[in-house]
Amino acid sequence: MTAPVILRIALPVPLRRLFDYLPPAGSDPASLQPGVRVRVPFGRQQLTGVLVEVQASSDIPLAKLRPAQAILDDEPPLPPLLFGLAQWAASYYQHPPGEVMAAVLPSALRDGSAQDWHQQRLWRATGADPGLLRQGSKQLALYQALQQGPLPRAAIAGAGFSPAVLKALADKGLAESFVPAAQPFASTDLLAETPLVLNEEQAVAVAAVVPGRFSATLLEGVTGSGKTEVYLQLIGKVLARGEQALVLVPEIGLTPQTVARFQRRFRCPVAVLHSGLAEGERYSAWRSAARGEAGIVIGTRSALFTPLAHSGIIIVDEEHDSSFKQQDGFRYSARDLAVLRAQRENVPVVLGSATPSLETLHNALQQRYEHLRLTQRAGQARAPLLEVIDTNRKVLTEGMSSELLTAMRDELARGNQVLVFLNRRGYAPAVVCADCRWQGICPHCSARLTVHRKTRQLRCHHCDYMEALPDHCPQCDSTRLEYVGIGTQRSEQFLAAQFAEYPVWRIDRDSMSRRHSLHSMLDEIQRGQPCLLVGTQMLAKGHHFPHVTLVAILDIDSGLFSADFRSAEKMGQLLEQVAGRAGRAEKPGKVLIQSRFAEHPLLQTLLRDGYQRLARLLLAERQAAGLPPYTYLALLRAEHADPQRARLLLREWGQVLQGLCDSGVHVAGPWPAMMEKRAGFYRFDLQVKSPSRSALQKTLARFCAYAETQKLPKDLRWSLDVDPAG
Repeated sequence: MTAPVILRIALPVPLRRLFDYLPPAGSDPASLQPGVRVRVPFGRQQLTGVLVEVQASSDIPLAKLRPAQAILDDEPPLPPLLFGLAQWAASYYQHPPGEVMAAVLPSALRDGSAQDWHQQRLWRATGADPGLLRQGSKQLALYQALQQGPLPRAAIAGAGFSPAVLKALADKGLAESFVPAAQPFASTDLLAETPLVLNEEQAVAVAAVVPGRFSATLLEGVTGSGKTEVYLQLIGKVLARGEQALVLVPEIGLTPQTVARFQRRFRCPVAVLHSGLAEGERYSAWRSAARGEAGIVIGTRSALFTPLAHSGIIIVDEEHDSSFKQQDGFRYSARDLAVLRAQRENVPVVLGSATPSLETLHNALQQRYEHLRLTQRAGQARAPLLEVIDTNRKVLTEGMSSELLTAMRDELARGNQVLVFLNRRGYAPAVVCADCRWQGICPHCSARLTVHRKTRQLRCHHCDYMEALPDHCPQCDSTRLEYVGIGTQRSEQFLAAQFAEYPVWRIDRDSMSRRHSLHSMLDEIQRGQPCLLVGTQMLAKGHHFPHVTLVAILDIDSGLFSADFRSAEKMGQLLEQVAGRAGRAEKPGKVLIQSRFAEHPLLQTLLRDGYQRLARLLLAERQAAGLPPYTYLALLRAEHADPQRARLLLREWGQVLQGLCDSGVHVAGPWPAMMEKRAGFYRFDLQVKSPSRSALQKTLARFCAYAETQKLPKDLRWSLDVDPAG
């Protein structure tokens, strides 16, 4: 009697387990490869899952197992190494494996469609005589279009031709479908422009990273030191070997200029993957990378899971950026997984930043990572001068001191550009009644509503709630409503009035909401005409503004006083990154920082000795306090519309955790989350901490096994965040 075949399948449901099924009737045993997609019945619905393993027994009686409906793939969409990485990530981040598998696949594959993911079918004209086709008909128009070159079905539909027209052509023998062979990029004659001459530090960095073997390298370079040129020359070495490069960037806004830079340098296809693209575009880029057709793949966080036919190097630019950590759902760190992926693929990984995260810097100081430094600005550029304007007893006009306004006018008069940084969107952060002190508060979040004066709206930047901007107080009917604080829109309006002869460009998420708007605005700025740039941290992330000679930072103080233990690190990184936009070409740069706490020791350390010294002071503080990177954290969060329900659950679960803890694991809390209420739910946290990563993992695994046996009301939610970023 032959042993039964049991399929263990990861399904996209919020349960940390696999589900057992029998193979579909008449299925070929050879098709049962781990990683293939499988359509199965689940309750009253059908789901698409991923086959994780095949075994000969099940804890469930065979008579109760249902057969899967179909095996959807001839071969797994993810190569074995990436499939294994996804399994490891599900285990480490304590997340349901089916949701992880769904997250790492493009949406076109999650729902069971695109069964020919590895072989896109195109349509072409056959060359048969089209004489019978009526002049002016849709069929003739489509035949003529196909004569110009093969087209995918989506492009045919996009051109206005229905499936019936295509079928009619095929039935007449005038059109046929085919699967084009993969066209790997040519590894010769790659350079479209001559590489720049490297300085000594850059040359050492390029020589130190050797293709064909794993190494993890922190490339720490001051802003404007030419890290991108190092990336380009490392990628050139990899492409010449016929291998591909994966480049991760923190923001969608950085991809257009990064892509343009790489396309100018190399004659090879560059695939782009980020959430701002249409699903068809992302899927096409994903497949191009998987088939080895794209030499360079550039993307944001989720691009980490893009399969490469011939992986050669992984680069994480601005590795310190918190956007590399997913903040909801599958809460993974793309930076940390990039290192693990590179190790498993035996390729080098480079983590680049002017202001490394303390975790990465600690790994470099402990010699787990190689540490390469670029201390000089590239070419003739010099580091900008930094000055603090003490605003403690000054009268400010729309948040700006007279010294700052004078300096801005002087730079513009010299034909230069000025960047004004303010990390608050909207016109003003709050609206307050001058008579009864009513404030506009989001009904769903513990947050004030931001004034958007141009659209006459109050908006919550946390849950997207909107309401009309009132003309009078809804509480006392007073018309004396005051807009408190300064946002980018208010600064833009003020500067446009103060400097009417110069254009003012605002760069934040509101002004950049339309596709390609950032790209076109950056093109205008690059022309070099005197202008003012006003914006949030979107401006701080890696942009090259060669004509900016003055950077004004309106308010840095919030980073000096915060309950978040990472706030000083983030403040230092942000200030250094924003300051780095000044003086990046031949013109000298200057940075003016407004602060009411000009003598604060952290701010003075940063100004006097730079981020390097600040980072080492913060590392010493973290070590003394038993905080990351010297210990490992997880946050257990409960959410409910009634704060007492969330708090009581965590009190109960905190006691359970205490009983499950390995030696050295400590539980603290519960306490309200940084933002206690969001989108209608009150949120409370428990902190689980240990100096041992393995002890923490064992404790969390035991707890998750317990938690999934508990029947909770549907409106009581819980989540676990391993290695929280903030």
